[in-house]
Amino acid sequence: MIEHHSKDEKQELQLTYPSNMHQASSAERKYNFEKQVFFSRVGYFKLRNASSQNAHTELYDLLGVPPSASEDDIKKAYRKKNPNDPQAAQKFQEMAAAYEILSDPESRALYDESGMAGLGPGSGGPGGMADAADLFAQFFGGGATFFDLDTEVPYDVTLEDLYNGKSVKMNMEREIICSTCQGSGARGSMKPKECVHCEGKGWTFIQTQIAASRYGTARTKCTECGGQGSKLKEKDRCKKCKGEKTVEEKTRQEIFIEKGMPDGHRIVLAGAGDQQPGIPAGDVIFKLKTTHHESFERSGSNLLTNVKITLSEALLGFSRILIKHLDGRGIRVSSPPGRIIRPGDSIKLRGEGMPTHKHPDQKGDLFIVLDIEMPDAQWLQSVNKPALERLLPSKKPDMDPMPEIVDEIPYEEGDIVDVRARSFPAGSDFFDQGFASQFGEGDEDDWEDEDGDDYDDDNMGGEPECRPQ
Repeated sequence: MIEHHSKDEKQELQLTYPSNMHQASSAERKYNFEKQVFFSRVGYFKLRNASSQNAHTELYDLLGVPPSASEDDIKKAYRKKNPNDPQAAQKFQEMAAAYEILSDPESRALYDESGMAGLGPGSGGPGGMADAADLFAQFFGGGATFFDLDTEVPYDVTLEDLYNGKSVKMNMEREIICSTCQGSGARGSMKPKECVHCEGKGWTFIQTQIAASRYGTARTKCTECGGQGSKLKEKDRCKKCKGEKTVEEKTRQEIFIEKGMPDGHRIVLAGAGDQQPGIPAGDVIFKLKTTHHESFERSGSNLLTNVKITLSEALLGFSRILIKHLDGRGIRVSSPPGRIIRPGDSIKLRGEGMPTHKHPDQKGDLFIVLDIEMPDAQWLQSVNKPALERLLPSKKPDMDPMPEIVDEIPYEEGDIVDVRARSFPAGSDFFDQGFASQFGEGDEDDWEDEDGDDYDDDNMGGEPECRPQ
């Protein structure tokens, strides 16, 4: 909550927006400006207190005693305050907090030396102004949520959208400042009345525990007036916004999904969010989320897919259209003559991967894993088995030398997926070999980065990039 200052105080504070403020997000702009106001105010009061020995008198004023009052005088003044009196009841909580501080010699000394700053967490004792950042966080909660008017919207995109690029138009609703009352919330020339609860300050005192058996006070936004310090009567409110100061507006926005944008990329529409009087408008942020694709997987600027070939193609070669690409093109590939393809072999089609963001003419690679389809039983019954056996490589003989004991075990089909899904007791070494990498286990030294870099050419290993449109 920003307090109002007199003309002289404003000149002393010298508040200005930094020259690069427009480059930050709206939340950062609002937070930084509030922080600048706060620290300027701290600096102002620090200068003012240096020229006055009785600067920290607010708590004494609440109890109606001078700073030179004795402990007995403070106790008597506190007891004289009648909480049944309506006017006194409004201040009772503040007076209780004041008495809690001034009745303790140690906390009173801190207050006389450094004011309320000397009582906050991390104040470092006398001279607590040195850690004003903690005091700022205590008052404003770090500024992370109270002033954040940005709106983040998850947006699903397909690999086709990210490969080809796309323009999307959509209808949106947002809050804008009322044009009738210009954000005052009042009807005509009506003026809001001072809030009785906080006496126009916009804040009230609350007690906070700062250590065992030690309590301090902190300011919090008034719940009656929402931190404004004033309230409007029902009859004095603007008819259009009903005193809310903002109204709903329907707009049509357009976002551009550029070629090669990474998953999690944030598209920022600066200033397209909700408006509030005296606060810069928030941003609308669309966070891209790539949906599952039936054929392709993406890894940075590269693509991966699986293609099935027949046993004949694995032995004798192939020349045909293997896939339909994300832009609709058919990709024809011919295997080298005399090359036998084994199950799990892969091929790389250079330059057929994803476009590089901001450089769409540069593309990654497309990796194709070749799966071999074995003939079915019907095909086997239709061929001459002795002739086929003569064409195929000979069967492997028994191992030599033979084991002393040989057991005949029945043949039974099984699914290795079922085995991998089972739970094994501690100390089992089943996953220490072939399956460890599938569960994120094993030694990190077993992994090898062929490129030797932590990032690819598109810097896909870093954080998603925010790019305003």
